[in-house]
Amino acid sequence: QARQLGLARRITRSAAAVSLWLPRLRGAVVVIGNAPTALFALLEALDAGADKPAAIVGFPVGFIGAKESKDELAQNPRGVPFATVLGRRGGSAMASSVINAVTAELAS
Repeated sequence: QARQLGLARRITRSAAAVSLWLPRLRGAVVVIGNAPTALFALLEALDAGADKPAAIVGFPVGFIGAKESKDELAQNPRGVPFATVLGRRGGSAMASSVINAVTAELAS
């Protein structure tokens, strides 16, 4: 679905995927480990009035948009608790490490 939606809207598949899970957003923990366009799409959806997730774990990685998307999250988290690392570093391994640490802490 994300592929067709992305083609139709002329956006990345990652950004299109965000719109597919907006109905499940309320109370969810959103983890973004790779695509800055997904984080930008999430922040835009929140600006447009989408339900707020319980938390955002935003760790996009790369040279194009990663730093900017995380800066936007840190500067204006839209009232949502978040975890990120500023700059170009990030990725799925870092994002999953945050989730593992939080769940381990909650379990103890």
